[in-house]
Amino acid sequence: MCGIAGFLKDGPAEPADDGILRRMTRSLEHRGPDQEGMWSGSGAFLGHRRLSIIDLKDGRQPMANEDGRVRVVFNGEIYNHHQLRRELTAKGHVFASRSDTEVLVHLWEEEAEAMLGRLNGMFALALWDDRDRTLLLARDLMGKKPLFWGMFDGLPVFASEMRAMLKHPAVPRRVDPASLYRFLTLDYVPTPLSILEGVRKVEAGGYVLIREGEAREGRHSEIRLPERPLDLNPRDAATRVWETLVRTTGARLESDVPLGVFLSGGLDSTAVVAAMAEHVPPSEISTFTIGFDDPSFDESGPARTVARHLGTDHHERILTGRDALDLVQNSAFIADEPLGDYSIIPTYMLSRFTRDRVTVALSGDGGDELFYGYPTFSAHRAAKLAARLLPRAARERWLPGLMSMIPAGAGNWSLDYKLLRFAKGLKYGDFERHFTWIGGMDPAMARHVMNPELTPSLQGLGPYPDCEARLSHCRGWPDLKALSYLYARLYLQDGVLVKADRASMAVGLEVRSPFLDPDMVALAFALPAGMSLKGRRTKILLRKALKGRVPDRIIQRPKKGFGMPLARWLRTDLKPLVHEVLAPEKLAREGFLRPSAVSRMVEAHMSGRANMRKEIFSLMVFELWLSRYLT
Repeated sequence: MCGIAGFLKDGPAEPADDGILRRMTRSLEHRGPDQEGMWSGSGAFLGHRRLSIIDLKDGRQPMANEDGRVRVVFNGEIYNHHQLRRELTAKGHVFASRSDTEVLVHLWEEEAEAMLGRLNGMFALALWDDRDRTLLLARDLMGKKPLFWGMFDGLPVFASEMRAMLKHPAVPRRVDPASLYRFLTLDYVPTPLSILEGVRKVEAGGYVLIREGEAREGRHSEIRLPERPLDLNPRDAATRVWETLVRTTGARLESDVPLGVFLSGGLDSTAVVAAMAEHVPPSEISTFTIGFDDPSFDESGPARTVARHLGTDHHERILTGRDALDLVQNSAFIADEPLGDYSIIPTYMLSRFTRDRVTVALSGDGGDELFYGYPTFSAHRAAKLAARLLPRAARERWLPGLMSMIPAGAGNWSLDYKLLRFAKGLKYGDFERHFTWIGGMDPAMARHVMNPELTPSLQGLGPYPDCEARLSHCRGWPDLKALSYLYARLYLQDGVLVKADRASMAVGLEVRSPFLDPDMVALAFALPAGMSLKGRRTKILLRKALKGRVPDRIIQRPKKGFGMPLARWLRTDLKPLVHEVLAPEKLAREGFLRPSAVSRMVEAHMSGRANMRKEIFSLMVFELWLSRYLT
């Protein structure tokens, strides 16, 4: 895994240009601690930080074709590179390394941007063709790897992370109020936007082709719904899911460095470990788990059960409130762009702990979105019925008010939290309400907590504007399939995968996700949703696929989620940091948040009247990010 950065400029190169590229590239050292590579020519500047995974000796970047006309910087893995290499060699191309990266420059010579549809992998790339002065930026189908970009004075700047973009003098340092609102309501800023004005993200499954100062955006792949679902009975469908998972897991085992697996004790990571055991003796599989001293959050016990049953080399560590304090203070560095999902803290600690022993880890990311694992999928029909039966006043005022009277709990998915979130969601549309359930602040609260001087920038912006934009792709789809797409293209792409990428790459750890292989994604969308979800029973197909392979008590466990006892820690270990970061005079000076609204929120949580852990964490994340990068 790696970090990439670069830009184009008009006119002759100057010494200052190399200095800019060096600063951009070196700001990504954590993503690629092994090697640094930079190249410039004909007005193009390409930088690369390498985490060596395949071909440790000859895989340096930027990498060129035979005559040096085409050069690429690449972050990710191409899982079908052996097949592509054979095709290209048969056409006369000469390879100088075993690296999957080298396939890209030769494939470009043959197919130009059409090559992107041939790639099975996780990737973000920037490719420069000196002959026609073309720059190609692209990301994989599911958006596993990040890529920021922008056009400034007609010239492009790009990088794996926001911090590198900010090293270029042309990139503005202005917070976009509409993006701040999106962050507060969703916990992240959705693609193609970013927290900064003028800085964008390349779409997942998309590309940007820049030639002669003009940028053309397009798509090379997309999640599709077949005309007819696959005609399989449940047993055969479960077999197909298992066989596909075994194959996609096997494709992700190529590595010249040690490799392990994140094991939470949940269904998805358990399935990945079991699938890996089809390729590797279990005793050679290193599994890694983070636990907590609060039993409502701790999953180390079930993870230990899976590890013992399969016979893996298991490692675990406990995260404490003192650990959390240190990590929250460092959250702006870890996340790069504001991210309100506080599970980034245990994910970072898990990644750091794992990196002590291996350089690559497999994860179960994507299983919940593709196979209906979240309890919110089960709540969808109930909420639609309740929204039809209850009058508007009941949905918007009475019911949320009643639920808020339930004593606030501090446990994981406590009863008050679930009921209040469910009630608040009823005032929004059938699909929008899911982001009240799984997102950050209620939209009305987000507007209230923002500085009133910023609200004119939100004119015409709906509660969840990006939900409707994504649903335009799903016209005519069954509800649950549209929901799966919506979760994949918002919550997974811009929340879960960003968390996994930033937390792991902050310590130089590569994470691979077998569930996000294009073949598995296509299979999941081709199978009837009813095979995986019936009433409150979730992930039925995946549970069938694991039957007999792991203990039944693991298969039947409900979804738990990778949380931490943040509500309690905010009132104890993290309390001084809360008051320091969200001090009213500091907020007034910066001008983004309303000090009185934030103070009321903090007081309600500290007194125990309400559980405001998500809201307070998001505000702290934004303030810590602001202090690190813009002030």
